[in-house]
Order: sequence, then structure tokens, then C-alpha cells
Amino acid sequence: MFAATADPAATAAVTDGSRKKRDREDTSGVGPDFEPWASKRDEILVRHTTTEKLSINLFMGSERGRAGAVASAASEKVRTRLEELDDFEEGSQKELLNLTQQDYVNRIEELNQSLKDAWASDQKVKALKIVIQCSKLLSDTSVIQFYPSKFVLITDILDTFGKLVYERIFSMCVDHRSALPDHFSPENVNDTAKETCLNWFFKIASIRELIPRFYVEASILKCNKFLSKTGISECLPRLTCMVRGIGDPLVAVYARAYLCRVGMEVAPHLKESLNKNFFDFLLTFKQIHGDTVQNQLVVQGVELPSYLPLYSPAMDWIFQCVSYHAPETLLTEMMERCKKLGNNALLLNSVMSAFRAEFVATRSMDFIGMIKECDESGFPKHLLFRSLGLNLALADPPEGDRLAILSEAWKVITKLKNPQDYINCAEVWVEYTCKHFTKREINTVLADVIKHMTPDRAFEDSYPQLQSIIKKVIAHFHDFSVLFSVEKFLPFLDMFQKESVRVEVCKCIMDIFIKHQQEPTKDPVILNALLHVCKTMHDSVNALTLEDEKRMLACLINGFIKMVSFGRDFEQQLSFYVEARSLFCNLEPVLVQLIHSVNRLAMETRKVMKGSHSRKTAAFVRACVAYCFITIPSLGGIFTRLNLYLHSGQVALANQCLSQADAFFKAAISLVPEVPKMINVDGKMRPSESFLLEFLCNFFSTLLIVPDHPEHGVLFLVRELLNVIQDYTWEDNSDDKIRIYTCVLHLLSAMSQETYLYHVDKVDSNDSLYGGDSKFLAENNKLCETVMAQILEHLKTLAKDEALKRQSLLGLSFFNSILAHGDLRNNRLNQLSVNLWHLAQRHGCADTRTMVKTLEYIKKQSKQTDMGHLTELALRLPLQTRT
Repeated sequence: MFAATADPAATAAVTDGSRKKRDREDTSGVGPDFEPWASKRDEILVRHTTTEKLSINLFMGSERGRAGAVASAASEKVRTRLEELDDFEEGSQKELLNLTQQDYVNRIEELNQSLKDAWASDQKVKALKIVIQCSKLLSDTSVIQFYPSKFVLITDILDTFGKLVYERIFSMCVDHRSALPDHFSPENVNDTAKETCLNWFFKIASIRELIPRFYVEASILKCNKFLSKTGISECLPRLTCMVRGIGDPLVAVYARAYLCRVGMEVAPHLKESLNKNFFDFLLTFKQIHGDTVQNQLVVQGVELPSYLPLYSPAMDWIFQCVSYHAPETLLTEMMERCKKLGNNALLLNSVMSAFRAEFVATRSMDFIGMIKECDESGFPKHLLFRSLGLNLALADPPEGDRLAILSEAWKVITKLKNPQDYINCAEVWVEYTCKHFTKREINTVLADVIKHMTPDRAFEDSYPQLQSIIKKVIAHFHDFSVLFSVEKFLPFLDMFQKESVRVEVCKCIMDIFIKHQQEPTKDPVILNALLHVCKTMHDSVNALTLEDEKRMLACLINGFIKMVSFGRDFEQQLSFYVEARSLFCNLEPVLVQLIHSVNRLAMETRKVMKGSHSRKTAAFVRACVAYCFITIPSLGGIFTRLNLYLHSGQVALANQCLSQADAFFKAAISLVPEVPKMINVDGKMRPSESFLLEFLCNFFSTLLIVPDHPEHGVLFLVRELLNVIQDYTWEDNSDDKIRIYTCVLHLLSAMSQETYLYHVDKVDSNDSLYGGDSKFLAENNKLCETVMAQILEHLKTLAKDEALKRQSLLGLSFFNSILAHGDLRNNRLNQLSVNLWHLAQRHGCADTRTMVKTLEYIKKQSKQTDMGHLTELALRLPLQTRT
């Protein structure tokens, strides 16, 4: 009644909140150190595959089932549902034969979806039929290699069913006012929910066959919480005993694995039942080698070495559940049980896979003794040593045993004939060797790997394992002088002959080098090796290489270049940069880094010589300058070239290489006309004018201190640049050209001063060369008039309605430039400034606040010494009202 009158939205909200609380509760029993089933699930599906044909039984629905679903009387409903179950067990199903593995997986997914659809449409009996049908499939071992994957797929459906039943019963306990508390007791559950829960258990108890009855009841084990506090603890032992009735040992071990899985989810504290499950398994373990299994393998044509690994996923899971947070005594007891069973290799492997790494590591010699005594039939010893090695990678054995452990393991590994078996073991034990031994042992191991993997080019099938070995070696040897002195390291790299893999390995090496190399190096062993590594990365670049990949490779190579230093041996440093340029000519960012590095080298030389070069150092910095001048034209990015010409010219100027500086600046000026209208910035096309404006402003700042060439006349570079700016095709609606001209006026104003604002040490700028010469000032003034005429002409073109705002802004900007840089005692300039003031306000487009502040500034400046002429100017600058 409560459910009928409750608000559906409120009920759904309460249920959802309760579900989140329960999810937290369910996972509270195990910690993050417990490897969840989900992480093992995908690995099983990948590993256990088949090419044989499979079969599956599909449920065929009946009209009688649908009629029964709408029956009104309770007794009629019960009778009808029992008939449905009987009908199902008598064969209302269709067998599909000759399915491929993918077809089989698709059918299972269809059944899973059918289960959800049936449940959503309130066809609970049909849902139960689907689950029973799927559970029956777990008794079929006709394609035995596929059984572990089948188990994963079927138990996914069982998990779905268990969750649906639990949520259904739980929703019956929720009314519109409250939900069940996090840790509810059966007393909190209403009678309706309890009755429904019992009904589900009764239905399942009526299933005739053992395997589906076991699996379906295990899937809803959690529902016992609704009935009694001891329900789960009573059911687990009973279900454990049920497994004893399963004759096939493979089917039985997976049934035990599922019971452990469900038990760890709903009652991880009930370790006694899990332990009983484990010891039951040990008691029946000898069945694996019985006649029944052997006959089955003969019929299917499966060898024992292929059959025994099918047990590993289930056994590993059972052992993990039992050993989780188990006391040392229990683990020791389990080891003793394994010894009594004759140190069976399969069993021992699962022990080492499931037990804590610390437990295994401290008893490494005991485990090695057990491995030696194992019978190798069906499960080779090298797999046991691999499992041991995986533990020793996580935990350290006693120090006194370390060499003996490595010796015993490698005796077995090195005798392996199959390259794949060999490399799977060697990959694991390389890490142990790196952690506990020196480069001598590492060299021995690498030599052995090369010896085994080179014949018949076996390395081509094992690139992932070989990559893993390299990563482990470089992860433990951060001293690259030691690493590259390992004789077999570079020959080991030569096995990576597939280019893509080789490049990935080189990237790993360079990444570790950049992260862990603390000090710059000039070690020839490191340099030669890493030049080879970087050359490999560089040579992989082609027309199809993605920009991101190029950027990453360039970043790694640049990291290497930055870490190379020959100290005060600057000539050797330059020789290295020359070699690097020839090796890495296809990666533009590397060339840019080399140019910056050479420029820095020239400035370091200047610093050492304190600005006064000797003949030798003068020749050296000219060589550095020549290096940059030759390299820059090979770059593609136009603004990269422009900025490097400017930067390199500044370096040349600082080192008193005046003719070379002129050459850089001329090259930059000649490049400006080539600037395109649009450029690519981070993958997007953008207008280039703002970038050009920024560059030219920086260029003007440099030109202030560049002395005129004696053969080219006054202000030669400035004139050349103005001609280029004049001829450049600017955007129609752009004012950048006028902004550039305004910057030119600032430059010319600074050039007309008796002493410039800044200088380059030991370089005479034009203020020293001309000393305020009247002819120089006259040339300067002519240029000023020419530039101002261009600005005024542009302002006239803006006398249109849509351009009045631009005219106002540019007019005020030009006024401010004259105010800051001009001599307003000049009548013509004074009158021009007044005209610009009026122009800015003529059409009401000026910002009144800006105009007021500007006028206040002029009045404030007029009170300073020699600035009285501004008083008169302020009187001639009215502020127009909005009207």
C-alpha cells in the first residue's frame, strides 16, 4: 500500500541514494591491495581463445508464459510459473551449432540484454529461465580451451541477475519517507520483501540440475541479508559442499572460484568458509591426473601442457581470496599442503601468484627447492621461475640469498630452447638483476638475451618483451656513463630493427636521460651513444610524420643538446653544434635551439673576455655569427627567421661584429615583404599583421643603437625599412601601418637626442658618430616629416561614417606621440597637435574620460621647469560636450 501511494520520483531518489551507500558498504570489506576480478577478467578473455566451432542453446519463449504473467489468482500464478520452469527444462530451447568464437560472444551478449529486457518488462520467470540456461553452459567442456573465457562471459550474466534481484527486493523495503540504513538487519525488512526473497530461493531450489542450481543460488547469495543475520554464513558452507558433487575437476574449480568471488564481495570476513573451499579443492586436486580427464583430453586431442594452464585463472583467484590478509601460519600451512601433494607445479605456481610478495621473497630458497622437486610434466619449471621472479620484483629476498637465487633461476632460464619461453622469463628476471647487482651481471644477462634471440631473428616476435627489458635497465641505471659502458647495451639496441619500435625505445632512453641527468656532460661515451640514439629518432621523420610526433622528437633532442657542455672549451662546444646541425637538419625546432645555443656561446665568450676580445676570441665569435647566418635561411617559419635574424644581429653587435650585424639586419628587412597575410599558429590560421607589428617595434628599438655604415649614408637601415613598410600590402581595414609609422617617429625622436637612452658596450652609436651634427638632424627631420605626412594622409581616408571611431582613436594616439616625443615649442608642431585634438573630438567618438585625463596631464606637466609653453597649449585644447 505504501508503495502504491508513494511518489515515484521521491522513491527513485531514495533508492538511488541507498544504492550508492550500499556500493560503498560492499567494497568496504577489501582494500585497494586486493586485485579485483575486473582486472583479471579481460586478461582471461584475451588469453583463452579458440578457433574451434562452438554451440549454444537459446531459450525459446512460450505463449503460455505470457498468459501466466497476467494471471490474477495467486495460486494460479504459482502453478503457471512452475509449469513454465518444467517446460523450460523439458526443452523449449534451440541449439545453435558451428558458431565461431565471436558469434558465441555475440550470442552471450544477446542473452545478457534479453535478461535485462525481460526484467524491465516484468517477465521475472523468463529472466530466471535465461540465467538457468546460461548456467547450464558451464557444464559443457566440449571445447575445453575456451572454458575459462566461457566462465567469464556466463558469470557476467549471473552478476547482472544477482544485482537485479537484490535491487528488486531492496526497493520493496523503501517507502516515500526513508530507506534502509547502511547496515540494516533483517528486522528492518518488511514482510513483503522477505516473502519475495524466500520465493526466489524456493524457485532456485526447484532447479533439478546441480550446476545451474549452484550458480544461480550463488549469484543471489547477498539476498540472504534480508532473511537472517546468519543466512550468508550458513549458505556458504552448504554451497561449498555442493561443489563436491561436480565430477569434472575443471568445472569444479571454476565453480569454487565463483563462490570465492561472491563470498569476497558479500562477506569477506567469513574466511573460514573460503578456507574450507580451498582445502576441499586440495583434497580433490588429484582428480586432474585421473583416467577420466586423460580420456577426455585424448578425445579432444588436447595435450596436458595445454590443459593444465586452463586451471590457473580459477586457482589464482581462489588462492588470492584465501591468502588475502591471512596470517603467516595459514600461508605456511598451505605451503606444507602443497608439499604433501608432491610439489605439483600447477599448484605451486598459483601459490606464488597469490601469496604476498614479501612472504614469497623471504622464503625464496624454500620455493626454489620446491620448484626443483616438481614434476615438469604438463607445467614446465620456467613458468614457476617466472612467477617467483614477479614476486622478487616487488619484494627483496634476504641479502645473503640474492646471488644464489639469481644463479639457480638463470641455470634454468638459459637452457630454454624456445625463444618465446626464454624471453618471457628473462624479461622478469632482468628487473631483479638490475635491483640487486652491478653492471657486470647486467652485461652478462644482456649478452645471454642477445645469444638466445638473435638466431633466426627470433627478436622480431618479441619486441614488447625486449622493450620491457630496456625500460627496466634504464629505470635502474640513471648514471648514463655507467649504462653506456655496459658492453652489450648498444648491441642489445641493435636488435630493434623495426623502425617504429626502435624509435620508441630511443624515446624512452632520451626521456630518462633528460629527467635524471643532473649535470651537463661532455663524456665521449655518453655523447657518442646519445648522438646515435637521437640520430635514429631524427631519421624516422618523413612526410607522413605527424606534427605532434615531430614536436616530441625535437623536444627530446633539444633536451640532449642543452645537457652537453665542454666547459671553457668553447671551440669544442661549437664543433659539437656543427655536428648536431648536420645530423638533425630535418627538425626545425632543433635547428632553432642550435642557433640559440651558438648565440649563447658567443655571449659567454664575451663575458669571459669582459667585452674586450683578443684576436682569437674575435675570430671565434665571428665563426659563431657565421654559423647562425648560414643556418637561419634553412628554417621554414618566417617569423622564426625574422626573430632569429634580429636576435643574432644583436649578439653580433654586442661582440663588435658590426658588418655581420648589418648583414643580419639587412636580411631581416629583405624578408619582411615575404610575410604572408595569414600564418599558422598552433594549427590555426591567423592574420600576421599583429605579429609583424610586434617584430618591427622590437627591430626599431635595436636600430637606435646600430651605427650607420660609412659607405651607405645617413640612417640607411631606417630608410630601407621604411621603404619596405611603404610597399607592403596591408589589409584594407587595418591601421597597423600607421601604428608602425608612429613607432618610427618615436625612434627618430630618440635618434635626434644628443645622448641616446641606451648603448652597447664598446660600440659607438650615431650619437657618438655625428655628435649632434646639423646635417644628421636635418636628415632626421626630413624623415619625420615624410612619416607624419603618411600618418595624416591615412587619417584623411578615415573621414567616413563607419571609420570615424578609428579616426578618433588614431588622432588621439598621434597627439599623444607628439606630446611625448615632439618639441611643442615648434609652432607648426604645436598647431598640428591642436588640430589632432579637435579631430579626435569632432564627431563625438572620443572617450571623454580619456580626454579629461590627458588635459589634466598637460596642465600638470606645464608647471615643470622649461615646460611653460604647455600652459598656452592647454588653453587651446577645449573639451567638447556630448551635445
